[in-house]
Amino acid sequence: MSRRTLARAALSALATPAPVPGAPGPTGPAPAAGAGTGPAVRSAAVAPGPHGPARAAAEMRGVWIASVANRDWPSRPGLSADRQRAELIAHLDRAVRHRLNTVILQVRPAADALWPSPYEPWSEWLTGTQGRHPGWDPLGTAVEEAHARGLELHAWFNPYRVANHDDPGRLAASHPARTHPGWVVPYGGRLYYDPGQPEVRAFVRRAMLDAVARYPVDAVHFDDYFYPYPVAGQTFDDDESYDRHGGAFPGRAAWRRHNIDTLVRETAAGIRRVRPGTRFGISPFGVWRNAATDPRGSETRAGVQTYDDLYADTRTWVREHWIDYVVPQLYWHIGHADADYAALVAWWSEVAEGTSTLLYLGEALYKAGDAGQPSAWQDPVELSRHLTLAARYPRVRGHVFFAARDLAADPAGAMARVVADHYRGPARPPR
Repeated sequence: MSRRTLARAALSALATPAPVPGAPGPTGPAPAAGAGTGPAVRSAAVAPGPHGPARAAAEMRGVWIASVANRDWPSRPGLSADRQRAELIAHLDRAVRHRLNTVILQVRPAADALWPSPYEPWSEWLTGTQGRHPGWDPLGTAVEEAHARGLELHAWFNPYRVANHDDPGRLAASHPARTHPGWVVPYGGRLYYDPGQPEVRAFVRRAMLDAVARYPVDAVHFDDYFYPYPVAGQTFDDDESYDRHGGAFPGRAAWRRHNIDTLVRETAAGIRRVRPGTRFGISPFGVWRNAATDPRGSETRAGVQTYDDLYADTRTWVREHWIDYVVPQLYWHIGHADADYAALVAWWSEVAEGTSTLLYLGEALYKAGDAGQPSAWQDPVELSRHLTLAARYPRVRGHVFFAARDLAADPAGAMARVVADHYRGPARPPR
């Protein structure tokens, strides 16, 4: 989720990663014969699985609300406070009508804030001008209004993205990236904080935990951006950081993975300290490693592998229970040649087996009915088939849909079909 200004969903080794605006980003065996008819099924919350006991009564039913580039909300910058609030409440009410139980709201899209942070400026996606007060407290209101409707509110943070451009002069004068220019690496036409600097890691952790301290959010949520997605012909210039801090590691890749692992562990510890009981979840790109690269990997041929390209060892985070839940972005259809949704459901279920990390699946609602997508996504039943297939795996405890704008539009009726087939009654989130 997954569920970010431009999450690049690379589908194969031959494909160029395709940007997904705001996205948190892609899929085991084809469905059984007859599955394509989309038969009505029992709610996934109570469906028994052939590989284990009956599914628990609780399940995740979530939707991402992306604020970066005004992807989902607010619909555009510069709206009045009343209009922004009304749009937000409409998203919450729509989630309730679709019998969802969780909203994942992007509150730190690009080293900025949707709450009165003492560390970072107000987001430009609110007023059109970074640092300008929007006249209300979006995160505080979101938590209050979500809880009033029986929804969980997960606060979604992007740790290292600074800007979707590469001009520091366009940032607010007080922006930490301007007062600490050595923290910043330009790459691919964008600005990023350098994950290899301990002082950067400490700062972004303080900035994010400020929101946790202020508001009773139900979870902290990261998307798939750690080190940036690769850009052909360009190098992420962290030579100085590596020279200073990488000497104990066998190579730069191991050092970079250590940096991201440390961020994850330190964030988890900070959440426990600041607000015990608040959970920590991450929505990574759906492929950890291809089996051709690592026999422990999935039977995929993805052009991006989180372990090797984003330096995010997502498998370890699940196996070692560094995080409370994981939502791999399985943004491909069943039967995709290079990244089959069904193969990845099976792989992630095996990874989560024997752990206490809850497994949810990130679903590409935004692809349903999009004329630019493969034919599978023109079938309004494709998404419902995903839930039917996933119900066979007891480790799968729910789904999160990308994203709120698509929940509202639902051009193919795919979400309506999911609700009719799987969400006939309410369900509480897993704990």
